[in-house]
Amino acid sequence: MKYLEANPELCIGCNTCVDVCSAMFFKEKSKEKSAIKIKEKEDKFDIAVCNQCGKCMALCPAQALKKNSQGVVMLSKTDCIGCLICVAECPIDSMNYLVNENEPFKCIACGACATKCPAGALKIVKE
Repeated sequence: MKYLEANPELCIGCNTCVDVCSAMFFKEKSKEKSAIKIKEKEDKFDIAVCNQCGKCMALCPAQALKKNSQGVVMLSKTDCIGCLICVAECPIDSMNYLVNENEPFKCIACGACATKCPAGALKIVKE
């Protein structure tokens, strides 16, 4: 299984990962268009990112979510019906959507953010 591991105690809140993620998939830097969310809690930061648990797959009425050979949950845009059940039921709030888009999006453990994180708070793990 492959996933993006977050180490929030190392996070400095710079949002480099957020910018890299949104630029990679939406070609612009935007907090709303990132699959990674950085939230400030008191004097620390929390990193919300998909852990590839797969709970969304069982809930999808269109079966648009499936694990690939590396264990990464992938969304088929052609199969997705835009019901957003996966977004509403994600136990860690890591399924994302944009109001003007037809389907949700999530972290696919590409690792681009981990290579750019100046604090080393993110890394790709393969089990």
